Amino acid sequence: MSTVGGIEQLIPDSVSTSFIETVNGSHQFTIQGYSLAKGMSPGKFIQSDIFSVGGYDWAIYFYPDGKNPEDQSSYISLFIALASDSNDIRALFELTLMDQSGKGKHKVHSHFDRALEGGPYTLKYKGSMWGYKRFFKRSALETSDYLKDDCLVINCTVGVVRARLEGPKQYGIVLPLSNMGQGLKDLLDSEVGCDIAFQVGDETYKAHKLILAARSPVFRAQFFGPIGNNNVDRIVIDDIEPSIFKAMLSFIYTDVLPDVHEITGSTSASSFTNMIQHLLAAADLYDLARLKILCEVLLCEKLDVDNVATTLALAEQHQFLQLKAFCLEFVASPANLGGDSMLD
Repeated sequence: MSTVGGIEQLIPDSVSTSFIETVNGSHQFTIQGYSLAKGMSPGKFIQSDIFSVGGYDWAIYFYPDGKNPEDQSSYISLFIALASDSNDIRALFELTLMDQSGKGKHKVHSHFDRALEGGPYTLKYKGSMWGYKRFFKRSALETSDYLKDDCLVINCTVGVVRARLEGPKQYGIVLPLSNMGQGLKDLLDSEVGCDIAFQVGDETYKAHKLILAARSPVFRAQFFGPIGNNNVDRIVIDDIEPSIFKAMLSFIYTDVLPDVHEITGSTSASSFTNMIQHLLAAADLYDLARLKILCEVLLCEKLDVDNVATTLALAEQHQFLQLKAFCLEFVASPANLGGDSMLD
């Protein structure tokens, strides 16, 4: 039991849901030569081909002289029948005499889209039918747009009722978490298959052109673009510190920011902020969108009176508009700067 708003609520140990729905399908039955079917006598029918809906077979029965002798052939009769050896099939039905004038004024008898007091119709056994003995007056049919060139078109839709149960799935196999990032990091660290080396200061870092190109539009253009050089195997990097480039490479392969304190060898807040600032600039240089946003978020979280000036300068230089706005809001707050504005 738990209490919400003073009301005790039961917390079940397990749950399940039954979905009662219909499996729908339709069949179009064309009767060419209607006038020749007249005079068959009441109770005689023309049957459509058998069609399947919801795992059961069905057929349309058209009675040109009606089903009941008592009606003296004044009406046509139309039915849908179960053609499978099955019992107690619950279904919804729709029988439609198609308007062939193009006006869309079809003659429709339907269970769909309306409330049924007794629920869906139940067909007890093979040959059970649903339909209308007096579907349409024959004299009216023969002067209507439903009959064209001695042809009738009948459409039948069947919706078989089914119950589908959903509950918690119990598996004996535990799905492990994705380790793709770690696998790629191991590939980077082992240098297996590396085809490009970066000289960054006194350090050399090897990598894979395809992985770099997949992650960075800049690397993609550099290696595989129209003016790129796929044959290059060594690149000198002059404008990024080795530790920053190493951290950027790690992110490219893992999509996770590496341990900044481990890379800098310092646990001070200023060292952390300084590295994130440089990493943000590197991410901008190589168009690493997610790394840029991640660095901006960290700089906003760590923003204080000691680093706001350098962070604002960085934001202005690289046009990081959200970071710039946050810095300006920080500077404008007297509570943050002891009442004096750093921009005065």
